[in-house]
This record gives sequence, structure tokens and C-alpha cells, in this order.
Amino acid sequence: MPVRDPAAFETEALEAIRRAVPSPGKAVIAASGGIDSTVAAVLVQRALGERAQALFVDTGLLREGEAQRTAQLLGEAGVHFELLSRAERFFQALRGVTDPEAKRKAVGTTFIRIFEEEAARAGADHLVQGTIAPDWIESGGNLRDTIKTHHNVGGLPRDLRLKLVEPLRDLYKDEVRALARHLKVPEADRQPFPGPGLAVRVVGEVTPDRAALARLACAAVEEEVDRAVAQGVLPRPWQYFATLLPVRTVGVEGDVRTYGEAVSVRVVDSRDAMTATAMPLPPEVARRLAERITRASSGRIIRVLLDLTDKPPATIEWE
Repeated sequence: MPVRDPAAFETEALEAIRRAVPSPGKAVIAASGGIDSTVAAVLVQRALGERAQALFVDTGLLREGEAQRTAQLLGEAGVHFELLSRAERFFQALRGVTDPEAKRKAVGTTFIRIFEEEAARAGADHLVQGTIAPDWIESGGNLRDTIKTHHNVGGLPRDLRLKLVEPLRDLYKDEVRALARHLKVPEADRQPFPGPGLAVRVVGEVTPDRAALARLACAAVEEEVDRAVAQGVLPRPWQYFATLLPVRTVGVEGDVRTYGEAVSVRVVDSRDAMTATAMPLPPEVARRLAERITRASSGRIIRVLLDLTDKPPATIEWE
């Protein structure tokens, strides 16, 4: 049901959630801090009260300051949650993995195993996810081609032991944002962040060191784009980030040859993430961004590229 009337959708969703998890059943909620999972958590906790427990997992693949921001956001949204630090498990699952689809499935399976363990401790048999329409559309199945496997759909293990509850499954991002505003969820229009996190912003094997380098570059992009928006020289984009590439590149520092990393900066506009238009940066913003990333990385990143490809033919994230 499209959210033309968010209040009506809320009423129907609460009734549907109570039917899906009848008393005395319990549920755990996968709460990433993104707008989709936050809205799902708000709805489920309103429907089930203390029978629902939200879990926020620190995967080690989050953006700079993400854990603190997410904790604040969930608190402001009225979501009662538990923080689980599980970075070591995710990096172990990703060791030696370079294929994008395999990465997404490794992340999805690791999430599920953690949720199953926590559900067993809580006596819960349902798992709530913030799955929305683009997730299952792009993940393929039936007559649909697989564009990319979303960790919360195609990345689910076949032996999942929990019953799924997905109250937003038929909504698109713009509809979720309208619902978030109705529910008084803060920062309803913040930019999306992929469920696998920096695992899909590091092309090639994901290690703690390479994830940290991607985190640094993404932070620089976010801060510089936010500054440009505040100054009125750039419209607010849908999404803006950096991807660490799997190539080495020659550079120079003083009179000395260097051999370092390269990143690609991507800034796009979209309405529902099904299509996207690349946004060129004003020259002064692009120069400042390139200089900031190379300096902040202490010379490890020596080349900054700008991705100007629309979706299609590209997807928004590189992987």
C-alpha cells in the first residue's frame, strides 16, 4: 500500500504486526540506524511493546561516528535497543572474500547468526527487518534478474531459524521518509547507508585497515559536501561517499616517487534509489575534497577520481 496516507498505513501496519507476532510471541529487531530499520523498529515497538527488542550491531564497517549517531537517533526516536560490538566476527567472515555478491551474503549470514543467538537468549522467534521494495526487486527471484543481492534478502541463509517480519516491504524510500516524518522520526531525509556498510565501499578484500581508509575518505566527502550545501553552492544530494578502489597508483611527494591508493567519489541525486543521476561537483569543491582526502590519509591515498555515471547503467554503490 503506497503511503499516500501515513496515518492509515501506521494503523494497518500495527494491526498486521500484531497478527504476525501474536502474544506471547517475542521479536528481535535488526536496527541499523538507517531510516528504513528505524521506522520498522518504531512501528514494531509500538505494536508489541516489551515483546520486541531492538539490536544495533557495530560491525566495524560503519562510518565515522556512526555508532554514536545511531545510538542518539534511536534514542530520540523512542526505540529501546541494545548495542552489540561484533566487528571481529564480520572481518573474519569477510577474510579472503573479494566477490561483491559473496561479500553481501557473508555479511547477511553473519548478521543472522548474531540475531539468532540473541533471539534464543530472549526467547524470541521472530526477526524484524527494515526491508523495502528496492531491496527485494534488485535481489532478483522469480522472473526478476539479480542486480545485486541485498544482505537482508538474498543474503539470508537458507537455514534461517527465525520468522521474518517486514512491515515496510512494499514501500519505496520516498514513502518510508513520508512515514518517518509522520512518526516523528528525526533526520527522515538523511542519506542512505548500505546494510553491508563499508564492505561494499572497499572494492576487493575488506580488512580493518582498508575499511579504516574508506571510512576516512567517506567522512571527508560527507563533510565537504555538507559544507557546500550549507554555502548554497550545491543542492542537497541523495547520496555522497567515497569508494576505495582495488588498484595502486603512482604519485609524487616532493621529489620522491610514491605508490598509493585511489578512491572514487560519487555524488548522486535520486527519488527512490531505483534510478539516480550523477551530480558534478563545483570545481572549487572538487579540488578542496581531493586535497583534503590526500592530506588526511597521510599520503596513503594519492589519487581521487569523480564518478559521473548515472543509474542505470551503474548502480549507486560500486558493489
